[in-house]
Amino acid sequence: MNKLKQLFAGGALLTIMSSVAHAEYGLNMPVGVTETSRQVYDLHMLILWVCVAIGVVVFGAMTYSMIYHRKSRGAVASQFHESMTAELVWTVIPFIILVVMAIPATSVLIDMHDSSESDMTVKVTGYQWKWHYEYIGEDVAFYSSLDAASNAARQVGSDIDPATVENYLLDVDNRMVIPVNKKVRILLTAGDVIHAWWVPDFGWKKDAIPGFINETWVKVDEPGVYRGQCAELCGRDHGFMPIVVEVMSEADYATWLAEQKGAAASAKLAAIEDLDPRELKQKGKKVYRANCVACHQKKGEGIPGVFPAITGSSVATGDINNHINMVMNGKAGTAMAGYKAQLSDVELAAVITYQRNSLGNKVGDAVQPAEIAALR
Repeated sequence: MNKLKQLFAGGALLTIMSSVAHAEYGLNMPVGVTETSRQVYDLHMLILWVCVAIGVVVFGAMTYSMIYHRKSRGAVASQFHESMTAELVWTVIPFIILVVMAIPATSVLIDMHDSSESDMTVKVTGYQWKWHYEYIGEDVAFYSSLDAASNAARQVGSDIDPATVENYLLDVDNRMVIPVNKKVRILLTAGDVIHAWWVPDFGWKKDAIPGFINETWVKVDEPGVYRGQCAELCGRDHGFMPIVVEVMSEADYATWLAEQKGAAASAKLAAIEDLDPRELKQKGKKVYRANCVACHQKKGEGIPGVFPAITGSSVATGDINNHINMVMNGKAGTAMAGYKAQLSDVELAAVITYQRNSLGNKVGDAVQPAEIAALR
């Protein structure tokens, strides 16, 4: 008896400890910060309780039958083969249940796809491995890539501990910014392979497919920073393609938008000016770290047999026009993508100049943004 008491006491203690240990773990779907996410959550709970009720009725009837109508009690099975009543019951009841679940599910799906009466539109294009955001009608567009700290820490042989990097692999250099309580229409496509734009707090995920435009919308109720990732296996660096959306008050958003327009105007002016080669190299280093380092590595050594080295390569030390063409248009049949659409004139001129005069190369020439602009 004492051993039995000890066993029950130990079991109770383990149960209490288990409940404490798992108290911080969420066992249900998150609610999210949009009306869509709340509708999805409510629909999930409705279907869950319908399934629970079905389970209770079905397993309750089975348990009752096994206990009170078992053969050992002398029960004799009823014979109702080809019974019209039974056929109707197990056909009509499931049909009614499906209708009860289908009506709210259809309503939620219709609302999720209704992007009419939006306040603004953002076109989102996926590339390997970054996102391009274009604010339609505002003359504002930019690329969003993995932030420099995460990018440096994730490199093979890096001496940076990923645990010391805040929001490791979930931060970017340029965030998508939208105003709070505004319906934002989002147009999704891709420039190379299939991607998927997914921010869990928004309550939906949408594919970005080359040659197609998918349409969706979001209206966030709470200012804040919301993080997500590409949810489609889009290539070797798929895990390094995060999404960060910052939701601002209307006043802060207006200020941010004005700053972006000012920066775009400054970039256009810079594209027609000749820049000092040293300034080009400094800018080029940042562009290289954000766009080229994944394949060609930090010091330009490449990955033997996979990605060619920049250091001492015939392209980076040869005819400058061939180098420009390679960076702008890529090389067919290889992993070398064209950056004409992804980088500005200044960024292209800077990264080409950097590759030719750094990473062990000392060609001594430079490319100006005006030269790039003339080739577009």
